[in-house]
Amino acid sequence: MDMHTVVVGTSGTTAEDVIAVARGGARVELSPAAVEALAAAREIVDALAAKPEPVYGVSTGFGALASRHISPDLRAQLQRNIVRSHAAGMGPHVEREVVRALMFLRLKTLASGHTGVRPQVAQTMADVLNAGITPVVHEYGSLGCSGDLAPLSHCALTLMGEGDAEGPDGVVRPAGELLAAHGITPVELREKEGLALLNGTDGMLGMLVMALADLRNLYTSADITAALSLEALLGTDRVLAPELHAIRPHPGQGVSADNMLRVLAGSGLTGHHQDDAPRVQDAYSVRCAPQVNGAGRDTLTHGALVADRELASAVDNPVVLPDGRVESNGNFHGAPVAYVLDFLAIVAADLGSITERRTDRLLDKNRSHGLPPFLADDAGVDSGLMIAQYTQAALVSELKRLAVPASVDSIPSSAMQEDHVSMGWSAARKLRTAVTNLARIVAVELYAATRAVELRAAEGLTPGPAAQAVIGALRAAGVQGPGPDRFLSPDLEAADAFVREGKLVAAVETVTGPLA
Repeated sequence: MDMHTVVVGTSGTTAEDVIAVARGGARVELSPAAVEALAAAREIVDALAAKPEPVYGVSTGFGALASRHISPDLRAQLQRNIVRSHAAGMGPHVEREVVRALMFLRLKTLASGHTGVRPQVAQTMADVLNAGITPVVHEYGSLGCSGDLAPLSHCALTLMGEGDAEGPDGVVRPAGELLAAHGITPVELREKEGLALLNGTDGMLGMLVMALADLRNLYTSADITAALSLEALLGTDRVLAPELHAIRPHPGQGVSADNMLRVLAGSGLTGHHQDDAPRVQDAYSVRCAPQVNGAGRDTLTHGALVADRELASAVDNPVVLPDGRVESNGNFHGAPVAYVLDFLAIVAADLGSITERRTDRLLDKNRSHGLPPFLADDAGVDSGLMIAQYTQAALVSELKRLAVPASVDSIPSSAMQEDHVSMGWSAARKLRTAVTNLARIVAVELYAATRAVELRAAEGLTPGPAAQAVIGALRAAGVQGPGPDRFLSPDLEAADAFVREGKLVAAVETVTGPLA
């Protein structure tokens, strides 16, 4: 078994496996235990299908139409129809990594043996993932209850050889053509299988898992940029002392303070409060960075706990239980995931907000303790980073709008059968935008702080080794240093990539060792 294969068993999966499949293109394989569990559960469904008594999802309609008993000759059509009718999404295509995560997590639930689908249905889903075929899923259509119905339906449609999908070459073609080109036989759905392919929190969970991974990098990056700003502002690192954070023992706060302290080790810029511009304390955006960043870190920890529980879950309705019962339930409701998605959007907005305040302080000659206005080369002739801060402020404002929770809304559907929904998919979609914008905000602070540190160095003050390592790596990545005005957007885009790709953290860790 090579390192690029993820084996799906009966007991859930891990965040690392989700990211490996979604972003890394890892192959997927069903374990022998999963195939056995699939076959055993299918025997139970087949036995129930043969009985005259109606069983929800097996021999009845769905949702508000569950009261109708479906005769055996119409059941295959029923399963096809639920996929076709529920594939009703609209709007832009959802990103490839999201769709791959969505499919992989649905496969995880199928493999649990609680859904009652045949092994060949699960294998076809694995085959589609391994072929690099990505169903076309649209931005709008999910209310987060019963799970991500419309997005999952578009994926199920591809398994049937219908609708559109994107090939490994990125070209959208009819799904039937793509399956044929890769030697994959479309599935012909039987009792319960259509329903089992649609009923889950897989889209919102996949986006949560990826957002958590991205935010961990951004929180460490923000600890670094906060330290660089403190250094550039000639602030004090005494507020980062471990004994101060031990008396308010929030775990994330201690971690962020320690990260910042390690970044500042050996700096000749810190502790100049009593020089030309005496001050007793640094501003909140500098002094309270560990408290704000740390609270966000603790929120990530809570989000990861919820994600891990959901990754260990089998989400479907009805479910096949080990004793042979097939029972209806409400486990598909997205509330647990939706709440943390919204919570993460809130902390992302606040991290963006405090980050922008430090950038503004670096650019204001009245508050920057001797730095030139807007860090310009020749202020008045040059505007320096004035408009970079405008861009950052616009991104922060957008983050605040994105922080308005989606999960407080509910629009009843399915003729009032689904009368309270989670809106978790919407929470996940806006969080993705928030994470993207947060990286840009951190990148602008990085750009400003490194320029300011270089200007201090030109005055004869010696930056710490970590700051020097960041500046060297950033310049090697094509991001220019101080000087006359130039076309700024390419520099900011390169700084954004430097942050997003983990190069900022990697540069610092060459000096500090691993940061948390």
